[in-house]
Amino acid sequence: MLPNPEADGPIAARRARREDDQGAETLRFRRLLAALGSGERTGRSLSREEAGEALDLLLGGRVDPAAAGAFLIAHRMRRPQAQELAGMVESYRRNGPQLDRGGRHTLAFGTPFDGRTRTAPILPLTALLLAAAGLGVVLQGGDPMPVKYGLTQAEALAGLGLDLAHLRWPQVQELFGRHGLALLHQPRHFPAAERLVPLRVAIGKRPPIATLELLWSCAQPAAVQVSGFVHAPTEALCHEALEATGVVEGITVKGLEGGVDLPTSRVAIAAHRKGSQQERLLLQARDHGLRTEDVELTTLASWCDQAGAALVGDGPLLAGLLWNGGFYLWRAGLAPDLGAGLAMAERLVRDGRVEAWRRSLNQELQAAGPS
Repeated sequence: MLPNPEADGPIAARRARREDDQGAETLRFRRLLAALGSGERTGRSLSREEAGEALDLLLGGRVDPAAAGAFLIAHRMRRPQAQELAGMVESYRRNGPQLDRGGRHTLAFGTPFDGRTRTAPILPLTALLLAAAGLGVVLQGGDPMPVKYGLTQAEALAGLGLDLAHLRWPQVQELFGRHGLALLHQPRHFPAAERLVPLRVAIGKRPPIATLELLWSCAQPAAVQVSGFVHAPTEALCHEALEATGVVEGITVKGLEGGVDLPTSRVAIAAHRKGSQQERLLLQARDHGLRTEDVELTTLASWCDQAGAALVGDGPLLAGLLWNGGFYLWRAGLAPDLGAGLAMAERLVRDGRVEAWRRSLNQELQAAGPS
């Protein structure tokens, strides 16, 4: 008969001793994981505070990788609730960098961090147009990541001569103050969030963090949050979570590949909420002479050629640029209606102001040298 050093005390005390050995944070995370992963009868969603606490532990690297991966996949299977997303947004605000928009009217775009694989992105071009018009624009993303490993915001901008991913955070803030354009590049500027990427590789599915990335912005105080979505239930979830976190104005777009690019080939679906008022928008590019097939994405080099042509008023991406630029100029309040927004977007492109703005920023970045 083998000796058992724990047999001297009550059996009930053995569990308590084992739990004490794990440490308070490990035990707490295990209980949060158990809440999500215990099945329909005994499991439950997390509260806002619990979801924020769990993400704080994940971002702090204080969770065993096996438990962290289990948490992410369990949360995906249960489906995140609005209060959970609100708590996660608040965790990212606590732990991530903050960009002071300095009173500039700013649109912060939430797009899938795993990029684009099928359709040519328009947002990098739209961002240049909006910034040339005097608006603030905040983009966020990282390196190619699962599940799509698609073309990223940083790659697209660098292809246009705007390598913003390698700027240090004070340089990002300074550049935004002068020009109104910022790119948060997760590996460089938010390494705590970047440490979750290997877990996403391991589980092979988008966790709820992928939805969080559509809702969170480094721009503080809160900007106009523009969030892409694919599935109809996500739209209401986004607005509810944004409202809970104090974002007064938000726009959701059923965009190409879950992003914020309005399609030119079909009805564009969007919703714009200001406070308690929400406006539903169903828009047709063909009604404004801009209907085209959405351009296929083949290679980065090909996209760069198409993007360069669009910036000077030519090529297959031009209709998408005018359609999206006009829409966002309108919703940002720079134009009284969509028609006026489209006309303003065309003037900015045809007059050469967008391309001149891009060249000016490119020259400034080259003069500054590597960061």
